[in-house]
Amino acid sequence: MSDHLVRLVETAGTPHVLVVGDLMLDRYVWGETRRISGEGPIPILEVMTEESRPGGAGNVVSDLARLGAQVTVCGVIGAEDKDGELIVREFKKLNARCDGVLTVSDRPTTVKTRFIGYVQSAHRGVQQMLRVDRECRLPITQETEEKLLAFIQVVLPLQQCVVLTDYDKGLLTDRLLKCTTEWAAKAGIPVVTDPKLARPYSVYRGSTLLKPNRNEAQAATGIAIRDDESLRRAADALLKMADLRYVLISLDRDGLYLAGPGIEGLRIPSRPKGDVVDISGAGDVIVSVMAWLLGCGADVRDAAMLANVAAGVEVTKIGAVPVSRDEICNELLGGGPQFKIHTVEAAADAAREVHRRNGKVVWTNGCFDILHMGHYEYLRFSRQQGDFLIVGLNSDDSVRRLKGPNRPITGEAERARLLAALDVVDGLVIFEEDTPLEAIKAIRPDVIVKGGDYREDQVVGWEVVKSYGGKVVIAPYIEGLSTTDIVKKIVERYGKTP
Repeated sequence: MSDHLVRLVETAGTPHVLVVGDLMLDRYVWGETRRISGEGPIPILEVMTEESRPGGAGNVVSDLARLGAQVTVCGVIGAEDKDGELIVREFKKLNARCDGVLTVSDRPTTVKTRFIGYVQSAHRGVQQMLRVDRECRLPITQETEEKLLAFIQVVLPLQQCVVLTDYDKGLLTDRLLKCTTEWAAKAGIPVVTDPKLARPYSVYRGSTLLKPNRNEAQAATGIAIRDDESLRRAADALLKMADLRYVLISLDRDGLYLAGPGIEGLRIPSRPKGDVVDISGAGDVIVSVMAWLLGCGADVRDAAMLANVAAGVEVTKIGAVPVSRDEICNELLGGGPQFKIHTVEAAADAAREVHRRNGKVVWTNGCFDILHMGHYEYLRFSRQQGDFLIVGLNSDDSVRRLKGPNRPITGEAERARLLAALDVVDGLVIFEEDTPLEAIKAIRPDVIVKGGDYREDQVVGWEVVKSYGGKVVIAPYIEGLSTTDIVKKIVERYGKTP
């Protein structure tokens, strides 16, 4: 089964997906908690850094784009609102189509600000301390509704799937839901809906797949979900209540439950890949994977299996963070050295996750041709400078330009796998350029390590890392341990050039 699902992830296409829902900005304020306030029994947060990224339906946009879908966004932001402008800028970075995002003067952009503290400087004990929301939950005006429906009607024929994600902020009116699902049904386009607890589920009538969580399913049906029998009854009630084809109930630590025609209730156990750190965003990842794969024409059972795997990866991250295809495949195959080998984009994602945990990212780079003990000692030293070591590896063409036509002796694929197998290496990026400057700019390491007798200002990327408070460390040079020395010994011993 895992091999089949891995092939599906690797070969799935890039469907056009329309996301209609409540857009918001998630802002995270990170800091250390060392003291209790003298003004009251509350911890003091010493702010270290802040981060903002799209939330709500924006999570689904980011998740889908990370999986490779071509996303069109439909929603509203506040007029002359910097937070709303930031959301749109982030969407454009994802190459999402944003002309369906309307600016309205009657409400601000929804912003959720989370204050997150660490236990002193131990880089552990991450805890959300407070969340502050700025929002308007009134229904959108009839004028705004008309404009959104006109946009949906124009772009719908171009889509392979539609996502309706309801955070009860007033965007998904009864009429907007009804028209969108009816138009999609006539066009044969699947609709994946993430409902909200506060609404009667008849408003989602006609959705292809509805994804409530356990509490939402219980509230909508009046059935307390305690065992498989009550779960089956609740799913059947939802299917009839909203005239659905499928219902997918998320059960937190108990996984997922899929029901629909020809499916006698499929229980999918959860499979978190590590410690559960934060469950926020897991539901959005499930919706996104379902929409991506249904848009590709995949079987709903396979899509649910993969959505469950992706949710298990997501809950090990702090905040709502997109999950990549590589991460899904890695979890399916049980991990391994090959999954330390990243694109620059994936390595940057990994670095951001380390930073969210208040860890330090270390970067070093080189050709690493004929891996030897000198390399290992150098990498071990590099890893000691922080919490997560990313190695930049020159491609074969890059090595030839730097070292001459007879190098490298070992090809980039083999060099990468050998490096990734080392316990001191956490991630690896192969770069084609003569220098790794662009990779360094994207990954933003806290420390750059370089070996030899370089001065700090001779190390590629030193200006970049110093600009945001990072540093350069020069590793001690080990005499007599180099690829060139090994090649000379081989030539001397065997009397010919390898």
